[in-house]
Amino acid sequence: MDNHNIVIDEWDIKLDKMLSELKTCQEEKSFKSCSDCGEFFECELRKKYVIAVYESMNKGAGGGFEF
Repeated sequence: MDNHNIVIDEWDIKLDKMLSELKTCQEEKSFKSCSDCGEFFECELRKKYVIAVYESMNKGAGGGFEF
């Protein structure tokens, strides 16, 4: 049997925290998605979540989005 260790780093922890905060906000406003909110483009919480996603993907190395 293979043992796969799951490594959770600081970027994943920050992402999990931001996702939790975002979901809490959505629940408080009875939304299923941020796109339902009138503050979608101005929302600081959503902007911080997007940054956390990006940093989690590149582990804080910087650079641009590359697909």
